[in-house]
Amino acid sequence: MREQKVDLSAATRRHSFALHAVAAPERAASAMKTVEVDLGDRSYPIYIGAGLLNQGELLRKHIPGKRVLIVTNETIAPLYLERVRSALLEGGKLQVDEVVLPDGEEYKNMEVLGKVWDKALESRMDRGVTFLALGGGVVGDMTGFAAACYQRGVHFVQVPTTVMAQVDSSVGGKTGVNHPLGKNMIGAFYQPRVVLVDTDTLATLPDRELASGISEVIKYGLIRDAAFFEWLEANMDRLLARDPEAIAYAVERSCINKAEVVAADERESSEGVRATLNLGHTFGHAIETGTGYGVWLHGEAVAAGTVMAADLSYRLGWIDQALHDRIVALMKRARLPILPPASMTTEQFRSLMAVDKKVLAGKLRLILLRGPLGNCVVTGDFDPVKLEETLAHFTTAAQSQPRH
Repeated sequence: MREQKVDLSAATRRHSFALHAVAAPERAASAMKTVEVDLGDRSYPIYIGAGLLNQGELLRKHIPGKRVLIVTNETIAPLYLERVRSALLEGGKLQVDEVVLPDGEEYKNMEVLGKVWDKALESRMDRGVTFLALGGGVVGDMTGFAAACYQRGVHFVQVPTTVMAQVDSSVGGKTGVNHPLGKNMIGAFYQPRVVLVDTDTLATLPDRELASGISEVIKYGLIRDAAFFEWLEANMDRLLARDPEAIAYAVERSCINKAEVVAADERESSEGVRATLNLGHTFGHAIETGTGYGVWLHGEAVAAGTVMAADLSYRLGWIDQALHDRIVALMKRARLPILPPASMTTEQFRSLMAVDKKVLAGKLRLILLRGPLGNCVVTGDFDPVKLEETLAHFTTAAQSQPRH
């Protein structure tokens, strides 16, 4: 199977001004930034800034109908539901309903998703309704899938409140639910009309969730943005301390990277580059499925999975020891796990990775690092013996050492 090298130079040139604009977070850090996801007539903006939940017009101008269904969870509802409702109701043109779901990855399933459709049907909502996701990645994924399916497609808006959702899952239109046999195996590509990122919502985010989201931020530096990785090395302490300027810069730079990749390959074609966003995810999804959804946070599993992918890349001779060690060091500084759970076996990894979405014609493909920092490949052409060595090393190490 041919290795797919990543070349987003054209997309990078298109967005060179935007990348330059965020290169100095000290300038105008409080101003709202806009990142455009370029998908032709389905393009949409990502608004990024502090206090945006109070600016209702930013949402209302992207809602074409008169009814909105806010989908949130039991954790977020007491914090932000009333503020978003009030922002939408300002002006008196919208009718707003809500449905509050249980919180947690373990509830990302078809049974809980049905509660969204139940509310829409009970309230006699038509195809003009807008489903608004208020919460983290689970809420966003489920709301988007519900919107894609309800009456074969209704309007969809994202208001992410976690680092994970703000830098990754709210952008790009991947929606879906988990299945006991595999994570995110049931879903659809369905783009929102707008993504509104209020960085103030991160003030209420638990430290563990903050670190989990940072794992996806690190990913962008590894796969395509070496300068950003170097910035993260210099500024990780500021991020963990929730420095507003550092947070705003990391969110914006991540969104720019995600937007460029989505514009180049919206639906993750077999020959495309969007799969590179799944660095570490094949290993990570196996951890999430194998331990039971919700035991490990998604970003925690991806962090361990990214270190495993770096280890395999090093064993293959595709990256040097120095880069491998920098990756491990940055994950440690971000307070993220660098080993899988002790309960995982090599056999379990093999079995669960075999049902990964990137398996093509029965052959496992992985996103691996190759070359200098900021480069990766999507490939099934790697020595399977080296993969076995990586799995054996990490499962053995996990059983004898703490996970952090």
